[in-house]
Amino acid sequence: MSNAAPPAQGRIHEFTTHSGADTVELGRKLARLLAPPQLLILRGDLGTGKTTLVKGIALAMDAAEPDEVTSPTFTLLHEYDGALDGRPIKLFHLDVYRLEGERQLETLGLDELLTPDALVLVEWGEKFASIRKKSTGEILIASEGGDARKITVTLKE
Repeated sequence: MSNAAPPAQGRIHEFTTHSGADTVELGRKLARLLAPPQLLILRGDLGTGKTTLVKGIALAMDAAEPDEVTSPTFTLLHEYDGALDGRPIKLFHLDVYRLEGERQLETLGLDELLTPDALVLVEWGEKFASIRKKSTGEILIASEGGDARKITVTLKE
């Protein structure tokens, strides 16, 4: 894992990972950047490692072991209780890929999840204007060939 470039304008961070384990480790380190309340869109093609990154974030928060974190593709939402710096934090991992409209999205109760102690990570959130509007940033994961990934974290000021 290497930091590909120094942070650009303020709150953009770029990283390159070279394996799944590397991506988990980056997630663990990124947890420090993602102080609640946050709603972040996880963007990337199928299989690029969005859930793998969440495994590391959950590990850093002592919310779940990596093998306990799975994609919420069919359940839509997984909730974990954790902490950062002794502060209790709720980690919500959503996958809205299968939802087809804002009305279906409303049934998830996203607004109720957005509490001061919440870190909400939404796979495929870019599909919905309401999520884009509420988001405090995004994590873009792009395949660089093989197991290498370029991970760009953009946090709104």
